[in-house]
This record gives sequence, C-alpha cells and structure tokens, in this order.
Amino acid sequence: MSEINRILDQMDRAFSGEAWHGPDLMLLLKGVSAEDASKHPVAGAHSIWELVNHIAAWNTIVQQKSKGEPIKVTAEMDWPPAWDASEVAWKRSLENLGDNRTRLRNYVKTVRDDQLDEMVKRENYSQYVLLQGLVQHDLYHAGQIAVLKRALA
Repeated sequence: MSEINRILDQMDRAFSGEAWHGPDLMLLLKGVSAEDASKHPVAGAHSIWELVNHIAAWNTIVQQKSKGEPIKVTAEMDWPPAWDASEVAWKRSLENLGDNRTRLRNYVKTVRDDQLDEMVKRENYSQYVLLQGLVQHDLYHAGQIAVLKRALA
C-alpha cells in the first residue's frame, strides 16, 4: 500500500469508520440534536456544533495549505460560529462537514508519495506532517465531542 493510501485509510478511520480507538467522528455525531449540539455543558469549552464547524473549516484550510494557496486563518475562519440553533442549520453544518471532507479526500487522492516530503509553502512542516496532523486534529476533537456528549447525558 502506498503511503498516501495509508494516510487516506487513517483519515477514513478517524472520520467515518472502524477507528482503532473507539467511535469515529461521524458515529459520535449520529443522533445528536441541534439543541444538544448547541449546548455548552462544560464551562469554557466549545459546543459540539462549534467543534463540527471547526473541523469542517480545517478540512478546507488543510486542502488550501497543501495546494500552496495563501491563506490567513482568522479567528472566525478557525472557529466559525453557530448562530442559528435550528435542526435545519444543524443538518447544514453536518452536510458541510461531509462535503468538506469529501473535497479534501478527493484532493488527497491526487497527492503522490514523492510529494509528502515537500514543505508546505509558507510553513515549516511537510505535506506528510500536514496530512497526518489532520487525522490527529479530527481525533482530538472527536474526543472532546465524546466528553461533551457524556456531560449532556
């Protein structure tokens, strides 16, 4: 298996299937209502909804960084707000997360193994570190969502 296929496998496991550690991100989000997603059951912590928007944003940001596109990550881009706590808006956030992941995954499939050691433009890390970092990022925030769900129970 090529290294890029190994990275894609890890991305897929963390996001939507057969994660080694336990429930993947999408499994954790299954059945979460807009009302629960918008709550802040842990003082000072982001809501599930805010985390979903953040993860979705970083799927786009990572793709742009990997392509070498200049991007200045603002606070609002990093943590897009969840203004409307309706079920329709929550469904849109989840769809946005899925769409952003699909676009990123389709892009990553085009990356060749020999490009993984290349440095990301305007950064001090490689393509490999960027893509593996996305997997770590997803898992970190999935853990936060698991804790928030327990706090809501």
